[in-house]
Amino acid sequence: MGLEKGLPSRQEQRAYRPTARAFLIVFSFLCSYFVVNHLVLNHLHRGAPKHHVCHESPRPPIRRYQGEKIEWVACGNVEDHELECSNITVPMDHFNASNNAPDNKSFTIPLLRLRSTNATAKTNILINPGGPGGSGTQLVYRRGSQLSAIVGDTFHLVGFDPRGINQSRPLAACYPTEEARRAMSTVRNKKIAEDSGELWAWTTNLVRGCADTMSLHGAYINTPQTAADMNSILDALGQDDMYYWGFSYGTILGQTYATLFPDRAKRVIIDGVGNQFDWYEERFDREMMMDTDAVLKGFVEECIKAGKEDCPLADMAETKEDLFVDLVGKINRLQYDPIGVYVNSSMHGVLDFWTVWYNGVFPSLYKPATWRDLARNLDLLLRGNATEAFLAYGLERAWEDTSDEALEFVANNDGVSGPNNWGFDRFDLVHELVGFFNKSLFDEELFEFYFSKAAWAIPRTHKYKPKRGVKTAHPLLLLSTTYDPVCPLVSALGANNAFEGSRLVEVKGYGHCSLAVPSMCIARHVRDFLLEGKLPENNVQCEADGKPYFAKPEESLALLEAQELNNEERRIRLAQLDLARDSWLGPWR
Repeated sequence: MGLEKGLPSRQEQRAYRPTARAFLIVFSFLCSYFVVNHLVLNHLHRGAPKHHVCHESPRPPIRRYQGEKIEWVACGNVEDHELECSNITVPMDHFNASNNAPDNKSFTIPLLRLRSTNATAKTNILINPGGPGGSGTQLVYRRGSQLSAIVGDTFHLVGFDPRGINQSRPLAACYPTEEARRAMSTVRNKKIAEDSGELWAWTTNLVRGCADTMSLHGAYINTPQTAADMNSILDALGQDDMYYWGFSYGTILGQTYATLFPDRAKRVIIDGVGNQFDWYEERFDREMMMDTDAVLKGFVEECIKAGKEDCPLADMAETKEDLFVDLVGKINRLQYDPIGVYVNSSMHGVLDFWTVWYNGVFPSLYKPATWRDLARNLDLLLRGNATEAFLAYGLERAWEDTSDEALEFVANNDGVSGPNNWGFDRFDLVHELVGFFNKSLFDEELFEFYFSKAAWAIPRTHKYKPKRGVKTAHPLLLLSTTYDPVCPLVSALGANNAFEGSRLVEVKGYGHCSLAVPSMCIARHVRDFLLEGKLPENNVQCEADGKPYFAKPEESLALLEAQELNNEERRIRLAQLDLARDSWLGPWR
């Protein structure tokens, strides 16, 4: 599923309405609030903040609301919505208080609330963007306005950074300092056989560093504890019922919460659904990339339909079958013949297969609205002009933030990990992985992750087991595309069978999570569910609206203008178009 540790690409950053400077201003308020309450400084030795440095400043005025047990400070605005910042402290172990002794070990969880413009709104919806490693506070700041347009003005949106992630403290880290991370985090990991010796030795050190750096806290950075943290957030908000919208890995968190605390699961939406049974109980997630190649084939098929004016790659072949073979074959040659790209004396490098395939093609499968850009860059590359592809994919992994190891902690602490559960030497592990990776053209993206899972040195502390036949306070709403590159439809159907009365709404199309393609039908189901608890009588399909593939941005807006939409529908559609292009869900890392 999408490991949303991501920042947008440089091109996408220019399209954002909130500026980077505004982002820093918002979170400087949050930092100030933490500092005044002495909650961050207690843990700074465990790792620097992720995206900025906090400096002590005068405390902003405190806001309190009737029924809530939490204090807020105003920390800016996004479009017409006010933002409020706060934090809560949660026990290190919710399920056995004796493990928190002798000094009440805890985590600090930051909160960012986007207030509804409706003064009578009372209910808060918790948001999780996935990962593990995604920041809910960042998502609410960056795209809370668009999500609010979809859910309606009856609700506030609350983003939180799960324990160990982003501004939460202590931060999940396998290195004591950023300098140590920069010095020791590089390893060759492209070729599964040739690079396995170095990666095996490097990973052995990495997992020891994870255990040593985090000490006792490290074992409690897991999804069941985060689910219990969500109850602590609800209690602080004075809200009994869980209203939640989780994406990608956020669906694992949502399923875990609904299983552990079914009586509070009143309005739970899981979108881009992962298989929690594989996540917790299997060495390999065998469903995860079941449809990844199908999405690539969809890219090729839609390219042929669009024609060479909108998709220049269509000029390479007459049929979708020929184009698929030709495209994959030519990109694959870069394994043996990488391209040197020189822009100027301060900007040059090498464009190889792994850069194009995993920094360019794979992330674009998440967002079909970016397929036009991908096709243009690949066409130029295959015609001998590699500059645009290098600028887009070769300079940086813009969606990958390497300032923490949240993925390793959460995924490995949740699942079947460590030598006692794997028992492989390097050669056996490589043999197992080669067989497993033959299922998709993109499976080797998981190469390094499975090495860390096999070597993980922190013991599993949770006792959570997924269940079937779970009856919740109100049935869940499940959302999916037909072809999701990392959370296939079959996983959503599995969750549908696990939770009594749940319903699946499928938007017919490609991409990761329902918001990958605009659909007014999806928006109506989300609103009906959140407002009234209304679910369809059976699982249903929704059509994608407009021209979701290979459309120019101005074409999408022209199609919008041509439709007879009221103001509210227009607001929803504009929000969906923004979300469809944004990289707020980044690729598995």
